[in-house]
Amino acid sequence: MPRLAIIDRADMNAEQARVHDAAQQSGGPVGGPYFAYIRLPKLFEAAQALRGCLSSGPLSRREQQIVNLVVARHWNARYPWYAQVRGSLTVGIDQSIIDAINARKTPELADARERTCYNVAREILANKGLSDAAYAAAEAAMGLPDLVALVATTGSFSMTCMTAATFQVAPPANDPTPLAE
Repeated sequence: MPRLAIIDRADMNAEQARVHDAAQQSGGPVGGPYFAYIRLPKLFEAAQALRGCLSSGPLSRREQQIVNLVVARHWNARYPWYAQVRGSLTVGIDQSIIDAINARKTPELADARERTCYNVAREILANKGLSDAAYAAAEAAMGLPDLVALVATTGSFSMTCMTAATFQVAPPANDPTPLAE
């Protein structure tokens, strides 16, 4: 059960309504952890802006989804996991890759950049940083600007997942690929 009540649009104050409506009109998310962010409209707006910046950045949609799956799995964030599984399937990530990440196993990734995204996100979360060898390999595989985007995506989505996990934002009951225990 979520730890916070969902604020109905009719019960939002003027600033909450403004940022909610702007996000909805732009196609940005308004559910999940945004149910918490709406209590601080400037945070809601900043989170939307950062999400937009990173999603239009140098990482491909598949690369972003790989990172997001790793991050959601790390934080045991059920709602973000649900949302990222749907997004991953939409961009063509095989269910076997999703299942491996869910089981905390290394997925079979044929693409070198996707493998790098998986390895970097996993190591940053597990070790609170990258070893010199992992950093050098990631910079060689991705280039510095793309590595910056990869690290930023890992951090940004960690905030989303920590928020969802802390406030126990739950996915729909009919979640087809629930987060493993």
